Order: sequence, then structure tokens, then C-alpha cells
Amino acid sequence: MGRVIPGLLMAAFWVVFVLFAPSDLFWLFSCLIGAIALYEFFRMACPFIKGHLQFMAITISLLPLIGAGSGENLTVSACLYASLLGIILLVITFYSQIKKPFELLGMSIFGTLTIAFCLAHLVLIRSLDQGHYWLLVLTTMTGFSDTGAYYFGRAFGKKKLCPAISPGKTLAGALGGVGSGMVATVIFGLVLLQGIDFLELLLIGLVLSPVGILGDLTESITKRTMGVKDSGTLLGGHGGLLDRIDSLLFTGPILYYLLIFKIV
Repeated sequence: MGRVIPGLLMAAFWVVFVLFAPSDLFWLFSCLIGAIALYEFFRMACPFIKGHLQFMAITISLLPLIGAGSGENLTVSACLYASLLGIILLVITFYSQIKKPFELLGMSIFGTLTIAFCLAHLVLIRSLDQGHYWLLVLTTMTGFSDTGAYYFGRAFGKKKLCPAISPGKTLAGALGGVGSGMVATVIFGLVLLQGIDFLELLLIGLVLSPVGILGDLTESITKRTMGVKDSGTLLGGHGGLLDRIDSLLFTGPILYYLLIFKIV
């Protein structure tokens, strides 16, 4: 129950916040989430930078998410480019003070792309028609996929999925996660959304659920490489904030582009 009750409270807060928070407040809250996630990431991936260097790296990497406040994907892309230039300038300026400058350069770019840029698409999704409901469908799908992967893996998991990266993940768990995500997408999509049918929702679930697993494995690479179990302790038994949003980060951009290009 130590994990269940906090999980339910976080889920309830998220639903209320997505549905009723003003756009500016949602954007500011997303920036806060992004800043915390980047802090956890840099603490794991670049423990050799501290103080003002860490603060500047986080701030520069956050630019694409800051740009999402405009509601325009072109602004996000422009801010991404500005972030890349800023990271390079940071490394050049403080080169002599950085123990591993090339590692900082690579990790900063990676963190910018996988955290700030991807998270910016959640803000962009919310600005679309029915965006509030699409965001709830997306987060519900991700949550059900994670839960399904956990329980199917415990019940039927024998063959490991990627033992060198994440020893606990199994092929059965991955398949169960994809199936659970698809079911959640269809059910909640039909309830919340207008103008979309069963097959379109099924396709969205089929595409996004495996991508969510990819996001989870991507963070596992960082944690495995750095020898840490969780990205942080902010959420107690649920680990760090990055542990909770890793799958969501990768699925957000795909859903956004599916919607704006009217593929679904």
C-alpha cells in the first residue's frame, strides 16, 4: 500500500490538473517537472559538474520546454537549436573547469532531446483540439502499459527482454504491457474523445505502447551505466520523477505528430 496510495493520489492530481489548470499554469508546471527531471539526469549522467555549471546546463537544456509555452512547434524547434548552441558555448567557455567536457557535451544534448524536447510535446498536445482528453488518454495508456508489464512479467516472465540493460524486464512483460496499453487506449479514447473510432485508437495503442517501453529502457541504460537503482528519491517508493515519466516522454512526440498531420 506504500506505493499504491501515493500512486493513486498522483494520478488523481494529474487528472484534475490536466482538465482544469489554465494553460499558462500547466506550462509552468511542465517546466518545473522538466527542470527536476533534468537535475536528476545530470546528477546521474554528469556527476562531475556541480554548482553554477550544473545550473547553467539544466537551464540551457530546458529551452525547448520553455519555448512550448507559445503553443507552436516551430518555436520549440528554434529553442532546441538555441539549446544546442548554448550547450556548445557552455563547454567552450568553461572547458578548463570541466573534468570531462566531451561527455558533458554529449550528455547535455541527449538530456535536452529526451527530456526537455520530448516533454515540450505534452504542452503542445494540450493546446490542440481535445488536447486535454488526448493527454489523459496518453498518460492512462502509459500507466496501464507499465502496470501490465509489471504483472504479466511477474506471472509469466521467463525469457529476459534486455538482461544486460534491465534484468527485471521480460518478453512476456513487454507483450503484456503493449496489450494493456492498447486496451486502455481504446477504452478511455472511446469514452473521452469525439470523432475517432475503435480501429484508430487500437492503432495508436499499438504504436505508442512499445515506444513507451523504449523510453523506459533508455533511462535504464543511464541508470545501469552509472550504477544507480532510481533517478532520485523525490517520490519515495516510486523513485525519482524521471523514473515516472520516462515512458511518457517518448510517446508524447509521436502522438502529437500523429494528430497534427491528421494520421489519426
